Amino acid sequence: MFHWCPAQTLASCVTDIEHGFPYVLCNHVVVCLFADAHSPLIGLRNLVMPLRATNFHYNELKTVVIVCDKDYIVKEWKSLCNFPKIVVLNGSPLNRANLRACNINLCDMCIILSARNSNVEDSNLVDKEAILCSLNIKAMSFDEVADAVQSLHRSASGTMQQSFPQVTSNVNAGRRGVSSGAAVPMLTELGNDANVQFLDQDDEDDPGTELYITQPFACGTAFAVSVLDSLMSTTYFNVNALTLIRTLITGGATPELEQILAEGVGITGGNSSIESLALRDRCRVAQIAINDGPFAEFGVNGCYGELFVYALRKFGILCFGLFRFRDISLSLAQNPSGKRYVITNPLGDFPLLPSDKVFCLRPFEIFERQTTRRKRRKRGKLSNVETGSNYD
Repeated sequence: MFHWCPAQTLASCVTDIEHGFPYVLCNHVVVCLFADAHSPLIGLRNLVMPLRATNFHYNELKTVVIVCDKDYIVKEWKSLCNFPKIVVLNGSPLNRANLRACNINLCDMCIILSARNSNVEDSNLVDKEAILCSLNIKAMSFDEVADAVQSLHRSASGTMQQSFPQVTSNVNAGRRGVSSGAAVPMLTELGNDANVQFLDQDDEDDPGTELYITQPFACGTAFAVSVLDSLMSTTYFNVNALTLIRTLITGGATPELEQILAEGVGITGGNSSIESLALRDRCRVAQIAINDGPFAEFGVNGCYGELFVYALRKFGILCFGLFRFRDISLSLAQNPSGKRYVITNPLGDFPLLPSDKVFCLRPFEIFERQTTRRKRRKRGKLSNVETGSNYD
């Protein structure tokens, strides 16, 4: 199930900086898309659907800001018009004024995509615009001068508030945002694996390094189309892997829904009932910090195997990876980077650090499971069996 709203017109959701950007955004998702009226469809609905899954309540939904040419969105709008909290900023993602207007320094994630024609002679030029956009954002600074520019945009758009009744305001007053574009969380799609070498200026990987052992891929800042080939191979040899992948990526999608979408019907609204509302409270993918929460005791001298068993037995949480700082061994005087990298399914004796974060599948509500012990008589012997409550 997904959050649905009556069909919105494109005119009610599109804006540009020339007429004033009337939205004040924070903790949102920015999609920088390079496409024009002649570009092939890439299926933005598949990107937005997991962000509108009903295991997130409506007030938890993150506003999606799509920065691209309006002429392209016209072709995709039929599949997007029923999703709430979508804003289209008409303009180029390479224009820093557009990026500042949508508060890219306050976003939770910036996704860089390209729908341009990839039939070029030099394969290194396939990802030219995506790489330039990534480097452009990293070179931006958000200091007092930038704040003054944003204030100018806000004052210029003050007269536009009345014409946009659905103003999105998710501002957290306690959050200031990053001061450098290099700290903006980004995910860049690449058509050519070899182009990953151009994403990070401080990357020491050799040009011929395989994608899966490069720094951008390990840090989760680069995604290549070839990754889908490995997922398809995994699904071929393990059918159950498809269920896990669907849960991680598409949220509440089911084979029945995929068949309906394949028929071209689209997403339609339904009647809410007690039973359907209860289905919303299902598990979700999450990151849980070790130093602040139920796993704090494992931050010092703890290992991953102990954490895995404890989380599953006590809270019904299934851990499947860690998110660790890259420069954890450097001191503050050595100016360590704020980048993190992913460690998938570590060994049981893998040591934990207080600054680690845990990738996990968690229940909708986390609470400690109450366990009891009962005695079972079998063939004259007593055995203790530990039981606990079930999680959906």
